Amino acid sequence: MHEFGKLAFWALVILLTPFTAYAQEASEAVSQAISTGMPFMGPAIGAGIATGLAGLGCGIGQGLTAGNTTAGIARNPGAAAAINTPFILGMVLIESIAIYGLLIGILLWLKIP
Repeated sequence: MHEFGKLAFWALVILLTPFTAYAQEASEAVSQAISTGMPFMGPAIGAGIATGLAGLGCGIGQGLTAGNTTAGIARNPGAAAAINTPFILGMVLIESIAIYGLLIGILLWLKIP
């Protein structure tokens, strides 16, 4: 668990480091946009985050579901017919969450002038 914590910390540092270089420019751009009445780019950021997190979460969920289903069928090939229906239903429900995330991203994107 200690190694995962170190990995997560350094991944976060690597991902957030570029934002520090543009922090001042972004702050000036936001204050200028607010003072001139231009819309803020919050919906664009929200659209990207919604679509990205939905895709990431659903990809992880589908991978775990497919892997565990395959392992279950490998352990007991006779139960393949009984395992298949819940597997397909689970995949459909996982994919619907990804579609909801995409829909939220599209709705936020359409809000951008």
